[in-house]
Amino acid sequence: MMLQPQILLLREGTDTSQGRGQILSNIGACTAIVECVKSTLGPRGMDKLIHVGDKATITNDGATIINLLDIVHPAAKSLADIATAQDNEIGDGTTSVVVLAGEFLKEARELLEDGMHPRVVIRGFREACQKAVGKIRDIEHKVNAADTKEFRELLINCAKTALNSKLVSSYKEFFAEMVVDAILKLDADLDKSMIGIKHVKGGSVTNSFLVDGVAFKKTFSYAGFEQQPKKFENPKIIMLNLELELKSEKENAEIRIENPEQYQSIVDAEWEIIYQKLDKIVQSGAQVVLSKLPIGDLATQYFADRQLFCAGRVPIEDLQRIAKASGGQILTTVSNVPAEALGSCAIFEEVQLGGERYNIFRGCPSSHSATIVLRGGSEQYIEEAERSLNDSIMIVKRALKNSNVVAGGGAIEMELSRFLRDYSRSISGKQQLVINLFAKALEVIPRTLAENAGFDAIEILNKLRQKHSVGGVEGRWFGVDIKNGGICNTFDNFIWEPSLVKINAISAATEAACLVLSVDETVKAPKNEQEVTAAEKALAARGRGRGRRF
Repeated sequence: MMLQPQILLLREGTDTSQGRGQILSNIGACTAIVECVKSTLGPRGMDKLIHVGDKATITNDGATIINLLDIVHPAAKSLADIATAQDNEIGDGTTSVVVLAGEFLKEARELLEDGMHPRVVIRGFREACQKAVGKIRDIEHKVNAADTKEFRELLINCAKTALNSKLVSSYKEFFAEMVVDAILKLDADLDKSMIGIKHVKGGSVTNSFLVDGVAFKKTFSYAGFEQQPKKFENPKIIMLNLELELKSEKENAEIRIENPEQYQSIVDAEWEIIYQKLDKIVQSGAQVVLSKLPIGDLATQYFADRQLFCAGRVPIEDLQRIAKASGGQILTTVSNVPAEALGSCAIFEEVQLGGERYNIFRGCPSSHSATIVLRGGSEQYIEEAERSLNDSIMIVKRALKNSNVVAGGGAIEMELSRFLRDYSRSISGKQQLVINLFAKALEVIPRTLAENAGFDAIEILNKLRQKHSVGGVEGRWFGVDIKNGGICNTFDNFIWEPSLVKINAISAATEAACLVLSVDETVKAPKNEQEVTAAEKALAARGRGRGRRF
């Protein structure tokens, strides 16, 4: 009997696994990630404490949790990708998209274990997703943007809904107004970077406030700073990307001299250069001098003697916001400074906030910037409050661009589930079963909301199914009533979400599930010779031959 030759196709130590078992293994890894974040969903969701190095983070934001988890499984990383994409594109719904993707995979597992081909499941999921998105667009509520009062109410309700599940939910009315006011100050581009969020430890969270302009923490200062005035009305502001220190000239040039007596003339020339720069700044008419680079002790005292305010090492993002808000430009030279390059504001002042001092620019002419100053008892609380406000800001931003909304609290998912169940009965073949399971998976959102609130999820789901089976406007907006432990018309209770959030969440979750289902083999190659040697020893220890037989 002849032995089959051994053919080595892959590098020694390469680990491969394939087939239906590999797909099920990938689904299991994704399910483990989902179970980690599932309990954070909803207004009564729990928080997670993640300890990385010396830093501990307390949060219930899905994207933050998944990014802080050091996920090594290649298939499970796809869930981290969709959470990050949802966070970047929409800003909210990161937990929902992960939970939905996990539930789609969980339902697909049953079909695969029964022998259905993954491509059949993928085709059915994509068809169901397309039908669900079409249904959302059919039933979404369109708000008249021309009605200023109604439109502002829409934005505030969307902001409060986004804050419902956050750490600052007890202050959602307070922060919702703040978020809407900040967004409405932006220009048509709605550039989120023009909204600054600053942390000030100490005081109550209700001491937080919105600055109509720009605020940043006092930068490092030299002697003479305290002699400068700390408040101006209608000042001219010059913004520089220029170092105003004596050392800059002598370090940026190489000079060779033959006579040591010439050294004094070089030193005098350096002083002359820096004084010329400072004199040109004063002649420009500016009263507030800001620079991305350091402003040294000589310049600080020079400005103080002439009743000017200066701040060096200003963070570039703050400097850019000041430039855009004040109507000025960031300059790299002080020669021939044009008047239009100077910015202005109604009031500039330096104020004490907690243990820090802040420079605040109010009443800027363009009014396309705002700063939210967050107060709180601990840095962890403030950081989580910032993540909460970030979600709310992104939701309001999307609602401002797309004024169509749907009801939250699991109402839209239950309506889509009912619609897809009815649609599945109108078709035949395996797709009927796949679409029906897709509809069942959508119920995970209201079920999880109820479970996280400590309610009887089965009873609530049965009531919701009965209400939505009626059809029409009367039943389509019923969702989970978190306050009273039953069901309610969440639309009438102003629990609104932009329809774009749900469309993006369902589409992204479906694509992630289809991606995992389409992978039937994983190949892991060793990175270096040490790993190859270790793999050879492991194979030898198990008594296996070298190479792979095909």
